Amino acid sequence: MVHIFVGKAHSDMEIVKELLSEHPTLLNAAHDWNFGDFETALGAASHVGYKELARYLLDQGAQANIFTAALFGKIEIVRPMLEAFPLTLHAKGPHGFTLLHHAEQGGEDATEVLEYLRSLGATETKVKLY
Repeated sequence: MVHIFVGKAHSDMEIVKELLSEHPTLLNAAHDWNFGDFETALGAASHVGYKELARYLLDQGAQANIFTAALFGKIEIVRPMLEAFPLTLHAKGPHGFTLLHHAEQGGEDATEVLEYLRSLGATETKVKLY
């Protein structure tokens, strides 16, 4: 069930809503696509730039992280996190997508985050998982 929920979070808000209403514990469940490539529905919606679904999941209580903050252009979250944990700049998100990728997916709303990440030396949008 988790793999279906997470998989649908890449593209189908109605199915996600339906599954979540029937199985509320799916909200923060993670699926391992293999080799430790864990992803939640929020992670899926975030890395494809599906902001409407990401916002819906957050409004339901999904656990936000720095990747989702980058998508939404939340510099007030991204900057202090990277100041406290600088190597997070190169952290691997779902499928190896980086913070830079998530900021790019955020569009105009994430311009400040995108510029900040680049100022720190971020250049890669996807890295190998293993």
